[in-house]
Amino acid sequence: MKKLSVLFLAAALVLAFTLPAAAVDHSFGGYWRIRAFTQKNFSGEDTTSAQDLTRMDSRTRLYYTAKFSDDFKFVNKFEFDWVYGTSTLGDIGSDGKEFEIKNSYVDFNTWNKKLNWKIGIQGYTIAKGFIFSDDFSGLNIAYQGDGYKIPFIWIKAYEGGMGQNKNDQDVDYYALNPYFKLGGFGINPYAMLTYSDDGSAWSSTSAFNDVTMWWLGADFDYKVEGWNLWASAIYNGGDAEQNASTEDMNFKGYLFGLGASGAIGPVGLRGQFVYSSGDDDATDNDNDAFVNPKGASYYWSEIMGMGTFDNQTTANSPGSQISNLWFVGGGADYKIIESLKLSMDLWYAQLAEKGTADDELLGTELDFKATWKIMPKLNLDLIAAYLFAGDGTYAGSSQADPYELGARLSLSF
Repeated sequence: MKKLSVLFLAAALVLAFTLPAAAVDHSFGGYWRIRAFTQKNFSGEDTTSAQDLTRMDSRTRLYYTAKFSDDFKFVNKFEFDWVYGTSTLGDIGSDGKEFEIKNSYVDFNTWNKKLNWKIGIQGYTIAKGFIFSDDFSGLNIAYQGDGYKIPFIWIKAYEGGMGQNKNDQDVDYYALNPYFKLGGFGINPYAMLTYSDDGSAWSSTSAFNDVTMWWLGADFDYKVEGWNLWASAIYNGGDAEQNASTEDMNFKGYLFGLGASGAIGPVGLRGQFVYSSGDDDATDNDNDAFVNPKGASYYWSEIMGMGTFDNQTTANSPGSQISNLWFVGGGADYKIIESLKLSMDLWYAQLAEKGTADDELLGTELDFKATWKIMPKLNLDLIAAYLFAGDGTYAGSSQADPYELGARLSLSF
């Protein structure tokens, strides 16, 4: 399977560099934001204040695309991140070496525009982020037509390097992610495989030697009279040879969710429910918890679900890695004037299985947000969130409810 991936990439590179040359159109864009926030009692108590944090940080993203024709372009995204007062970039002098290449890939069409190729560092999402939503190095080949698109994605998760049996330590993801649209109805079945002959060298699979883990599911979307309805169902299976045991680990996790968003007059409404299985017995060789491969990311609430200030989450919450968790949430927003919108959301979350926590209940969270459009492309968000914590967050002495206050000024161009 690894040889097949290399052959696909080699063929794609040959196609890219044999396309005819053309005049180049250059396009530039970007995103900038500054955040100032305080997060208190995220450890669930107010004695050690282990997760208390007050800080300012910033991010700049610059986009550059060289367009050779409607069927051939070179896409780049660069990023700079810094925390005010730190030595990497935000200190006196501001001369830190903080530079990231988030994306750099060629994007071109062949076979009468039916077959699209993306080769290099790029971003992609599978299963709304429950399985994958991140940047990666690899290949995306998509056959497309009216009302459908059928992508095949190869993600190089880990390169074993050079030497005897080092190729066995490679970890690869392979995914098929087709989408079909019929009127207002869309269906997106998908399958993803994580494979390695020896996963022990990579931190995300270090407990295993031979790994064959897979996810199979589908997303359903329906648009009707201004409302968007969705549902997701995923099964996680496979097995892996444990390097600390003679018994294989068997994976038997699952996730399902549903949601809706729309408006009644001037009021926007939204709601969702997600259940992700946990492991009911950590001592056996069946892992019943839904496993998040590295790269999975699904944001939900401000405090328990990462949210706007996504540097940390509260104790025992899986954050954006939706495993061993169920939650239900909903909210509303209203534009007071054209440039000012108010939002409120309510969330209730529990662990699916208690595990090492004292209880399943993480708590009930209230989120408030005001968005002011200061001028075109420049927005200010003011955010306040409070978690009425349950014993699943913390059950010891000096228990205290987590809360968060912050602001974000953002610019896109």
